[in-house]
Amino acid sequence: MKRTNQNVSVDQVISNRILILTLIIVVCFLVIFLRLFYLQIISYNDYTAKREDYTSIKQYTSAPRGQIYDCKGRILAKTVVSHNIVFTSPNNFDEDDYELYAKRIVKVFSVSAKDFTDEDKKQAYITYKSFLSPSDNEYAANHLLTAKELKQYKNGAWGDDAESKRYQILMNRIGKKQIGEMSQADLKMCVIYQRMVDNQSTGQENVVLEDVSDDDVAYLVEHKTDFPGFDVDFGGWKREYPYGESLSDVLGSVTTSTQGLPSELASYYLSKGYQYNASVGKSGLEYQYNDLLAGTTEIAKITYDSKGLAQKEVIQEAKKGYDIHLSIDIDLQSTLDNVLKNTLSENGGTKNRENFQSLFTTVLNSKNGSVLAMSGYQMDLDTKEMTYFAAGNYMSLVNPGSCIKGATVYMGESEHVVSPGEVIVDKVMNIGGQEFGSYEDHGPVDDVSALQVSSNVYMFNVAIRLAGSSYVEKEPLAVADLQGTLNLMRSYYSMFGLGNKTGVDAPNESSSYMGYGSEPGMILNYSIGQFDMYTPLQLATYGTTIASGGNLYEPHFMAYATEVNSSEVVMSNGKKIKSTLPEKNAQYLERVQQGFRACVSSGYCGDELKDIGVEVSAKTGTAEVGDYTTANLVGYAPSSSPTMSFACSAPTSSMNTKSVAPNICQTAVMPEVVKKYFELYPAS
Repeated sequence: MKRTNQNVSVDQVISNRILILTLIIVVCFLVIFLRLFYLQIISYNDYTAKREDYTSIKQYTSAPRGQIYDCKGRILAKTVVSHNIVFTSPNNFDEDDYELYAKRIVKVFSVSAKDFTDEDKKQAYITYKSFLSPSDNEYAANHLLTAKELKQYKNGAWGDDAESKRYQILMNRIGKKQIGEMSQADLKMCVIYQRMVDNQSTGQENVVLEDVSDDDVAYLVEHKTDFPGFDVDFGGWKREYPYGESLSDVLGSVTTSTQGLPSELASYYLSKGYQYNASVGKSGLEYQYNDLLAGTTEIAKITYDSKGLAQKEVIQEAKKGYDIHLSIDIDLQSTLDNVLKNTLSENGGTKNRENFQSLFTTVLNSKNGSVLAMSGYQMDLDTKEMTYFAAGNYMSLVNPGSCIKGATVYMGESEHVVSPGEVIVDKVMNIGGQEFGSYEDHGPVDDVSALQVSSNVYMFNVAIRLAGSSYVEKEPLAVADLQGTLNLMRSYYSMFGLGNKTGVDAPNESSSYMGYGSEPGMILNYSIGQFDMYTPLQLATYGTTIASGGNLYEPHFMAYATEVNSSEVVMSNGKKIKSTLPEKNAQYLERVQQGFRACVSSGYCGDELKDIGVEVSAKTGTAEVGDYTTANLVGYAPSSSPTMSFACSAPTSSMNTKSVAPNICQTAVMPEVVKKYFELYPAS
C-alpha cells in the first residue's frame, strides 16, 4: 500500500526535530568543552594565582627611609642599618605558645625596659591582667573602669567601638602605681608578648626587638629551630639625627619599627595604604614629606608549611625613599641655636626681665622666601630648664608692636590719606580726655623719619584719616564705620603676610589672633601693632616682602627631592609668589625701605646693627602686654640688594615700666646672627 502524503510529512517533521536536537546537544557539548579548555589551559595561570591569593597572606615591610640634607649636603636626618628580631605568627600558635616564647625571648636576649615607651608599659599592664581568670574582677584591667562603665561595656551599650573605648579609658587611667605592680620580668615578657600578637590575624611581620647586638643576631641564627616564627631582619633601619636638638622639632620624628602607625594618625595613614606595622613620620617634616621619604614597601606572599610556620616569597622588592634637600644651612642654624639659647639662659628671669621665658628667630632668603635658619627656646623660670621650640616660629603668636609700622605707612600713602614727605608734628594727642603719644615727643616728622624714630602719633593720624575722621583736641574720636576701617587695615597688612597662614611646608601652622572691640580707639592701637597677633614667621615674611620690593613669598623648608644616591631631581619646591604689591604703589614701598634703613643708620635700631660692617635695614617693635613688653625686630640685609631677611621675637622680655629693658633682639640676637650669615655668604 502506498504511503500517504500525510505520513511522509510526519516523518519529515520528526527527522527535522531529531536533527535540531542533535545539533543542540553537539553545540552544548562544544560550549562545555571550550569552557573547560579555557579554564584548564588558557586561564590556568590566572586561576592558580587567584587560588594562591585566597590561600596566602600578603606581608608588608617598610623600605629604608630617604635622608634629609641641608643646603650644602650635610645630613640632618640619617637612615642607618638596624638588625631587628622579627616575628611572624605560626598559624597553629595558641595563647600558651605566645606566653612561652615571650618568656624565652626575655630570658635569652637583651631586653631593656628603658627602651619601652609609656604606651608600651600601659599596654603591658593590660596584657598582664589578661592572664588572670575571666572571673577575676581585675581581669584585663577592667577594675579600672567604673561600675557604670563596666556595665555599659558588658551589655553592649558602647556598640561596635566598645573595645576601642575601653582601651582609651584604661590607657588614661593606668599610671606608675599600676605599672609598679609588675616585676621587671613580667613587664618585659608582657611587652614582648604584646608585640608578638599584634597583627597576628593579618600575618604581618612584627618587630619584637630593635637594633639588637651582633651576639643576639648570631644566637638566633644558630638556634632558629628553638624559636619558631622568629627571624633576623638584616634589612631593618632606624632614624638618627646627627645634629641633636638643632631644628629637631621642625624635622620631627619617625615611629620605630616596634611602634608602627601612631594611634592619632592611624586613620590617615591607613587611608593612604600604609599597614599598621609601618614606620612613618609622626611630626614635623618627617610627617609633611612622609610619602616621599617612605619609599616603596616590600610585599611578600606568606604561606604556611605543614608545621604551621610561615614561608615568605618576596613579590615586590622594597625601594628606598627619596632624599629631601632643605634650604637650611646647618652652620647658620647652629649659630642661631647657640645665640638664642645663651641669650635666654643668661637673661631669662633676671631683674627687669622676670617674665622673659621664650625667644624665637627666623632667617629667610629674601629672594625666594626659603628658610635658611629657624630657632626657638622656652625656659622654665623656676628650674631654668630649657626646651627647644623652633616650631614656635610658626605655631605660637606674638604681639608685633611697632615693627608693623612699615605696613601702616604704606597703607596710608596707598590710600592717599598721607603723602610721601608730608610732615606731621609728633606731640601728645588728647582724644576725649585720654592722652595718646609716642615714647617721647619727636616734633615734626615725615613718613621716613616716623619709621626711623618709631612715631606713634604719625601712625595715629594715618588711622584717623583712613577712618574718615579728624583729630580735634579733647574731643572723642568719631568713626562712622569702625569695622569697615579695621577690615581695610587688615587687608593691607595681609598684603605683607600678616594675619594669614604663610603656607609654610610644615604641619600645625597657626594663623593669627584678631583683636576685637567697639571703641574707635582700636584703630589707633592697630596702627602701631597693639591689636592683632601674628606668628614670628609671619613677621619674617612681612620683612621679606619689603626687602624683595613687594613679593609675598610662601616660605618653605624643602628645596627639592632626589633619587637615593643620585642628583636626579624628582620634585622641586622653587620660588612661590603668593602675591605682589601693586606696581603703581612702588614709590610708597620705597619710602618704607628708606625708613627701615634710617632706623639702623641713625642708631635708633641700636648701635650693634649699625656697626656690623654691612648695611642693614630694620624696624623694632615693643608691644605692651599687661605688666610686660614683647620685643621684636624685623629687617633685612644688605639694604641695597637684600639676600636675607629676619624676624626676632622675645615675648614678655621686659617689665612694662619707664626703665624698660633694651630690645634684646637688637642688642644680643640679630647682630651675631647677621654677622654669621655674611661670614658664610659675603656681600658682593
